Amino acid sequence: METPPDRTPRWSLEPPPPAAPAAAATPPAAQAFGTRRRSWLREKLGAAGAAIVALLAKLKAVILFLPKIKLLATAGTALVSVAAYSLIWGWSFALGFVLLILIHEMGHVIALRREGIPASAPMFIPFLGAVIGARSLGDNALAEARVGLAGPLLGSLAAGGVAIAGAAVHSDFLEALGYTGMLLNLFNLLPVVPLDGGRAMAAMTPWMWLVGLGALIALDVVASSPILLLITIVAVYELYRRWQQRRSPTAGQTAYYRVSARNRALVGAVYVGLIVVLAFGMHAVYLHRAIP
Repeated sequence: METPPDRTPRWSLEPPPPAAPAAAATPPAAQAFGTRRRSWLREKLGAAGAAIVALLAKLKAVILFLPKIKLLATAGTALVSVAAYSLIWGWSFALGFVLLILIHEMGHVIALRREGIPASAPMFIPFLGAVIGARSLGDNALAEARVGLAGPLLGSLAAGGVAIAGAAVHSDFLEALGYTGMLLNLFNLLPVVPLDGGRAMAAMTPWMWLVGLGALIALDVVASSPILLLITIVAVYELYRRWQQRRSPTAGQTAYYRVSARNRALVGAVYVGLIVVLAFGMHAVYLHRAIP
């Protein structure tokens, strides 16, 4: 006997068996937010890195540019001096005069560096010449004398060369420029600090500072120049300071002024020789200009 087919409906009141757990799906909105966040971080980090690289490049450029800044300062102060002197002599003569001052100061710079002392490039001060920066003028009075005389020595060669060129080509302009340059170097040989002649006296006979101060005061009375007055004030202070040191010297100061007789003679020969050559050169140029 056959069993009748099952007609029971295919549903049940029991809940269906639980499905196997599936991996949690990230909502599309969350995926977009994460992508945007990573892009934002990459963008900020990239910008910060680029800024750091740019800053380092600028710092490197500044470091490499520092020597040029000093040269620019020298050139800038030189231009200011040319402009100031041009009010008196005209720009062409002022330019030549500033160049002669530069050569004079470079003599000091070269001598300082030969002594192993770092020296800055010259900085020009209108109507006062120029100055250079250095921690000292040497370890002893002989080194100070070498540094002091190096400026007039190189400056006199330059001024004499200009005067000789002027005489060769019959240029009153060059002769006048050479004469003025020689006068500048001769003035700097006055035996009183802070002038170059006073530096030489430190190794020769320091008592000559008194003679140099007397000559400077006489010039100040005759010329009545505010520039000479300023130099005189500095000279009085420097002479007082040095003389006080020599009255109660320390061992180091005594050693500083200890110079052999041979070296004193050499410094004296250079000093007197410069004065003679400059005086002769100025006399020759002056006579040539006076002849019609």
